[in-house]
Amino acid sequence: MKLYDLKNGLNPRRVRIFLAEKGITIPSIDVDMVKGENKGEKYLAINPMGTMPVLEFDDGTYLAESIAICRYFEELQPNPPLFGTTPLERARIEMWNRRMELEIQLPIQDVFVHLNPFWAGRRPQVSEYGRVRQAQLLERMAWLNRELGERAYIAGETYTVADITAQCAFVMGRATGSKIPDDLTNLVRWYNLVLSRPSARA
Repeated sequence: MKLYDLKNGLNPRRVRIFLAEKGITIPSIDVDMVKGENKGEKYLAINPMGTMPVLEFDDGTYLAESIAICRYFEELQPNPPLFGTTPLERARIEMWNRRMELEIQLPIQDVFVHLNPFWAGRRPQVSEYGRVRQAQLLERMAWLNRELGERAYIAGETYTVADITAQCAFVMGRATGSKIPDDLTNLVRWYNLVLSRPSARA
């Protein structure tokens, strides 16, 4: 078993943190996106979407998409539970993870793609759309800040996959110009808390 990885990629980081929380170590292969390795014939035969991460099994089959990979390892090794343990807890964590993907991760990615010079010539950029998403992101951060006034972590009082999703999104945001405003003290407190975990360096 091995993982096709992208060191600075948001979704590959999500899997690496998840595995670190589980205490699972597997070999990895870094894919050089800047050099276009993910668009080469060899890699596209592995994942036609050209994205990372991808988990390769010993029988030569593949599993893509970060949350699918995380769910596989959750089933393989349930402890510590990062998707919940009861039907209601699992549903709540799923709800919050989805919210983090749609309301935090996606706007951070949109701001990066449409406003950052890195993507000039790599993807179509619409600066007006990027600015709209930037304003929406600030609104969503303020919303999440209010939510975190009531609990320690995104979905409750324990660290879950929803925290990993948000954490990875904010790491990208910090590196690409979407830093958490200092006055959102609950969100800053949460961010410092999750970054203090050993798995944050995965």
